[in-house]
Amino acid sequence: MATPTKPRRRARVIAGSAKTAVDSAIYLDDRLPFARWFRPQLRKLFPSHWSFLLGELALYSFALLVLTGTFLTLFYKPNPDVAFASAVELSLDVRGGLLMRQLHHWSATVFVLAIVAHLCRVFFTGAFRRPRELTWMLGVVLFGLVLFESFLGVSLPGDQLAMAGLRQAQGLLLSIPLVGTYLSAFAFDGEFPGQVLPRIFVTHVLLVPGILMAVVPLHALILTWRQKHTERSGRDHEHARRRTAAAEGTVTGGPFFPYFAVKNGATALFTMGAIAALATFVRVNPVWEHGAYSAGGHVPSAQPFWYYGVLDGAQRLVPPWEITIGGYVLQPGLWIPPLILTVFFGILLLYPFLERRFTGDGDYHHLLDRPSQAPVRTALGVAVLAFFTVLWAGTWVSEAAPPMHSAPGFPEPPPAPAALLTVPHDTYAMVVIGLRVAVFVVPVLAFLVTRAVCRRRSA
Repeated sequence: MATPTKPRRRARVIAGSAKTAVDSAIYLDDRLPFARWFRPQLRKLFPSHWSFLLGELALYSFALLVLTGTFLTLFYKPNPDVAFASAVELSLDVRGGLLMRQLHHWSATVFVLAIVAHLCRVFFTGAFRRPRELTWMLGVVLFGLVLFESFLGVSLPGDQLAMAGLRQAQGLLLSIPLVGTYLSAFAFDGEFPGQVLPRIFVTHVLLVPGILMAVVPLHALILTWRQKHTERSGRDHEHARRRTAAAEGTVTGGPFFPYFAVKNGATALFTMGAIAALATFVRVNPVWEHGAYSAGGHVPSAQPFWYYGVLDGAQRLVPPWEITIGGYVLQPGLWIPPLILTVFFGILLLYPFLERRFTGDGDYHHLLDRPSQAPVRTALGVAVLAFFTVLWAGTWVSEAAPPMHSAPGFPEPPPAPAALLTVPHDTYAMVVIGLRVAVFVVPVLAFLVTRAVCRRRSA
């Protein structure tokens, strides 16, 4: 007869830990019924196509933004007198500081790119239609907030490039009739640069991120989780048309656990790994080369980011109109680019309701359109992309800076830095005229060609 032996210490610890975990779970479930809510959520179906993960790319880059931004906040000093020295010290003297700055930069870039790609996917497939109008509107608000947050972040180093952008923003504020001087005084607290950097720092670190922390979960988790996800139509248009009625009420895909959870984990690792590779091998924004801000100094030869280039390019293409009324000189040319962006975001925000108004389609839609199935919508989206691309092209070419000379007895000024692509004055004038024509012609051509191609494919 075998004599029972006492379990080893390791086995007793494992068994005791397991029993403690089970008892704790039962204790919590008795008081907070997690299992009743959590069990069906684990079985919730999620789509399998890669395009549905574009929103996850934005989510994980945002998480990396928060982590790296927290690190940078510990060392950056927003005082206008030491902001530039603080940015240089953070980059060159703090261990890992430059890597963190570049991780923060590339996270912001990927965040904006992922949002744009996600918005395009939702727009061209009609995923914004009823009952997802609120999700779309939150996405548009999120897009605008991210662009504003990026501008604030680029301005914080206080170098010559950053302050040149702020100087341009102040000029835009001052050009607004009646309230321009008040807006400038509120933002800059007096003469330029005033106390603009501490105010930008508070807005960049506290105000806008706080709003984002509320909007991102509401847009990406709460509303998405509560609603049925959209379904892709078949590749064959006739087959898709026959199955539309059935697919509107059908839910396909894989369960959240383990299928979608594993896919999300892989997406998170891929996103952060790609951003880390970019931050390691691609240098961006070397503030120590730009130098501290100096009034009248040369602006470094850096093209604006593509999402700022639209506004900058529009300001280059609009003629320098001036209107004198009652002794006041008004500059409507400076107002047109911001008005274009304001109208664009307004239409984008309300587009689900505008399309419903013009098409009369108020039904619930869970089946996505193929772009060719909605020729007008697809052509309109391509035309808008073409329009902003032409505006962005206005920043690709710059006019060569004229030579500068000092007055007799003073040292010669340093030469202007070589721009990325400079042309003589006459050539630059021809380029601007060509782009002014293209900004009206190219979107119309893009609309007509895209609509004709979509109608032919859907026939």
